[in-house]
Amino acid sequence: MSAGTAGAVLVFNAGSSSLKYQLVQPDTGVVLADGIAERIGDAGSSITHEQNGETVTESVSLPDHLTAVLRAEQFFADNGTDLVHAGLAAVGHRVVHGGRSFYEPTLVDSWVISEIKRISPLAPLHNPANLVGIEAARALLPDVPSVAVFDTAFFHGLPPAAATYAIDREVAAEHAIRRYGFHGTSHEYVSGRVAEFLGKDLADLDQIVLHLGNGASASAISGGQPVDTSMGMTPLEGLVMGTRSGDIDPGLVLHLNRVVQLSVDEIDTLLNHRSGLRGLCGENDFRSIAELIDAGDENARRAYDVYIHRLRHYLGAYTFALERLDAITFTAGVGENSARVRADALDGLQRFGIVVDPDRNTAADRSARRISADDSAIDVLVVPTNEELAIARQSAALVAALPAG
Repeated sequence: MSAGTAGAVLVFNAGSSSLKYQLVQPDTGVVLADGIAERIGDAGSSITHEQNGETVTESVSLPDHLTAVLRAEQFFADNGTDLVHAGLAAVGHRVVHGGRSFYEPTLVDSWVISEIKRISPLAPLHNPANLVGIEAARALLPDVPSVAVFDTAFFHGLPPAAATYAIDREVAAEHAIRRYGFHGTSHEYVSGRVAEFLGKDLADLDQIVLHLGNGASASAISGGQPVDTSMGMTPLEGLVMGTRSGDIDPGLVLHLNRVVQLSVDEIDTLLNHRSGLRGLCGENDFRSIAELIDAGDENARRAYDVYIHRLRHYLGAYTFALERLDAITFTAGVGENSARVRADALDGLQRFGIVVDPDRNTAADRSARRISADDSAIDVLVVPTNEELAIARQSAALVAALPAG
């Protein structure tokens, strides 16, 4: 058994084009090793692994998520960690869509795998990738329980008015059509960390959490319970994202099919892969977009302005959805790292009690921090998300509660 690995949880968090993994002690939060594979399926893919105080980045072809999983497993072996004999408590897996079937951490078995496959059309960019990690882990570690933690779980209890689409109720009921919400593990974790940071009871806080990464979502949370969220039946609804359109007129889909004569699959590809920031300016990395804007690129400026406009739209809507607003929190890759996005999203809102301190906002600090001014009536925070730790803790808790033997 590797030193310090007893009781640890191995977490796989697969995105549409990435795979984050982490070996973590769930009780202390100590990370024994972690890594990320990026740009899976694209040119220029790479994998970075950190363990024993050393970080290695390898440019390697990663045509699919299975290749990334196998390379991650090899990194562990190269650094002296035999996962098979490490005494792991569980392998925790992020699964994006739970449909009607799953709304709490679930021990994985053959039925669970088949059910995740069945509902994969609801999250075609994500659930198949999530299943790769599950099936690889079960093959490599057949004696270690695998636990699925669902992105939709936190929003399972959305108020009916927020969860319901205004379509024929019988059609909706038969086909499980409702607003499910996503990034729930992150929204739940971050909202809890906000309460800790502010030294307040979660039950006494009304807050907006902005999870801004390549995928992006907003949530309104009152007393620890979600009131509304921007993503819907699939992760396509809501904010403008890296390659996804977010909100559009549903009639646009009909127009693209009937008039432009695009097939359903072509429309799917357009809205999920060729829209959002990339569709508007050819880039979905905010660092590149900022460079283009500063160089005078009009398409990049338009893309950025559309992104900020939609973000402010949801900020306004969720402020009124809550009885009051105590805190606004930015998290995930863009939310945590782009001072420009944070400043522009909240620009000119002083009369609503939202005042950002420019120096705090641009500080190099990467820990949880307040970026609002001292005279701001509403706290504005940056709180790093840690979906892997949240998944590890939920997985360990489920396994610990299983009957002995």
